[in-house]
Amino acid sequence: MNQPGEQMALVRAEAARGKARAATAGPAAAQPAAHDPVARVIVDVEPAHLDRLWDYTVPAKLAQDAQPGVRVRVRFAGQLVDGYLWERAEQTEFVGKLAPLYSVVSPEQVLTAEIGKLARAVADAYAGTVADVLRLAIPPRHARTEKAPRRESVTAPLPAYDPQPWKYYWHGPELLAALADGGIPRAVWTALPGGASSADDTIGPDWARALAAAVHATLHSDRSALIVVPDGRDVDRMDAALTELLGPGRHVALTADLGAGERYGRWLAAKRGDVRCVVGTRAAVFAPLPNLGLVALWDDGDSSLADRAAPYPHVREVLTIRAHQAGAAALIGGYTVTAEGAQLVARRWARPVAAPRAVVREHAPMIRTVDPDRDSGRDPGAAVARIPTLAWRVARDGLQRGPVLVQVPRTGYLPALACVRCREPAHCAHCHGALALAGAADSARCRWCGRIAERWRCDRCGANRFRARATGAARSAEELGRAFTGVPVRLSRGGAILTEVGPEPALIVATPGAEPTAPGGYAAAVLLDGDLLLGVPVLRAAEQALRRWLAVAALVRPAAEGGVVAVAAESAAAPVQALVRWDPAAFARRELADRAELGYPPAARIAELTAPYSALDDFMAVLALPEGAEILGPTEVPGSGDVRGGELREAVHRVLIRCPRSAGRRLAEALTATQGIRSARKAPVHVRIRIDPVDLA
Repeated sequence: MNQPGEQMALVRAEAARGKARAATAGPAAAQPAAHDPVARVIVDVEPAHLDRLWDYTVPAKLAQDAQPGVRVRVRFAGQLVDGYLWERAEQTEFVGKLAPLYSVVSPEQVLTAEIGKLARAVADAYAGTVADVLRLAIPPRHARTEKAPRRESVTAPLPAYDPQPWKYYWHGPELLAALADGGIPRAVWTALPGGASSADDTIGPDWARALAAAVHATLHSDRSALIVVPDGRDVDRMDAALTELLGPGRHVALTADLGAGERYGRWLAAKRGDVRCVVGTRAAVFAPLPNLGLVALWDDGDSSLADRAAPYPHVREVLTIRAHQAGAAALIGGYTVTAEGAQLVARRWARPVAAPRAVVREHAPMIRTVDPDRDSGRDPGAAVARIPTLAWRVARDGLQRGPVLVQVPRTGYLPALACVRCREPAHCAHCHGALALAGAADSARCRWCGRIAERWRCDRCGANRFRARATGAARSAEELGRAFTGVPVRLSRGGAILTEVGPEPALIVATPGAEPTAPGGYAAAVLLDGDLLLGVPVLRAAEQALRRWLAVAALVRPAAEGGVVAVAAESAAAPVQALVRWDPAAFARRELADRAELGYPPAARIAELTAPYSALDDFMAVLALPEGAEILGPTEVPGSGDVRGGELREAVHRVLIRCPRSAGRRLAEALTATQGIRSARKAPVHVRIRIDPVDLA
């Protein structure tokens, strides 16, 4: 028989176990809600086969807070997990006893009906899950911010909107009038370069001010507006333009560099209707805005607009889906036009908005081509000179009038090395990674493992010296500094990007996307290594080259004010000719026709599957392809099976599946179903799926 002390210990232990059971059970023992006692929940879990609504009982004590859109905690597979309450219902189709909601994290309804519907559509289009999309759409909760007093809405009436920025474009004023009247115009807009050239034009065709005017007109119809731009510098420019036209307090800017509390606070201000306009980078595409009237996107060819996280959606596609679902206007603009933009026009989903040719000529700089092959025939020295003679003259003459911009495709010093004798690319003897030189006084190092290439010899010919395969921005700045003695040389590149430079003469060397602005525009620009850009082995190489060149040329003064751009590339290449004529829309139409003939996006759908060979083989054995689909591959992903850090990595393979655009939805459904089958089987290796990847090679 137990002693009294032992009995008391047993009693205390049993009491503790009872408390633990009560704690883990949560509100399970509570009575269900009197009305709509069933909660349908999206559970935040990874496996594809769990991408569905799961039914739970709503306890009576949670009934008031458990409203559609709130964050909840539920028991799933024996664990407490997060989720969103999708909807409440009177009955369930589940046969058996439902588990109760464990808790409501917050009564804030962060998942709106519009964003929930959009998330489902994006997941279906990209062969992903709703949980994946919601991780991109809804920022993490910040409790203190959520409980803080709401932002005060601006109640003062809006001033009349200004059609001035759109007077340069065919149908521009009509576009603004339609937005102000509550219409839903949809346009692919080719923006003019630079500022105005005439003395009486004080505003000029500034793209940020034009977008702000479109927002201004939309807000006049008592609707809200969303603008997505590629990077933080563009956000700052739009922020300033919106503040100037609308006044402070009517919009918020969302960027990745905001603190968690500040970002969540601005996101809540949009969701609660305290502001009616959001401008931001990629993640802002899901910003919850009531009564959405306009979605706008600037520079849709920028690769940063494709998300790096599953299901890898592109902002342009998300915005077109959202405009369709919400019945909103859409404006996709840039200095160039993508093949996808041309297709939207060809399908009559959108109409083109561009300036007359005479207006384009008035605002564009003079474009001069430097064909390296042609120049080497006239000047033998040009065959070895990286910066052609004409480019030197353009830079020299431009420095007499102001700053000169030099675009270099690569960052670094010498980012790629080759054998001096046979031109074979130089690789690390340890891991076979590419060798590079970080500076003039540095030794060649491996870009993968970081080892110094001591006593390096070429595997092909035995030579022991390097030559440059590509010259980076730092080396270019060094060369220009020696050539133009006494002229300041400034470098703008990733990690050290200049926002603006002064009007005084200086050489500004920048990598693509890092070009600063100059008051009044640059006197001249030089586009180096153009053939390197055109030769990148990816589908969009020509399109991206033209986009980057136009972005630089748009920063240069008009030809009437002496602005000149020299491009070092084959003059007969289609992107070079499009730059000379400043006709990106015609180039986009040609690009779309070429891709349709070859079966490439956007004329066709391509799904890229990557995984080790065994996982791909298992996936393809289960996949039921739609009619007309074509399998390309598998092929090994270059460099995936190399040695890194002393360990041999398993090789990754790639399969491409191509189908007509009309079968794209069926292909996505088939891929989703196969992912679900494999995750239900607990397949050990995941297969990554990307639909129409922007870096398709």
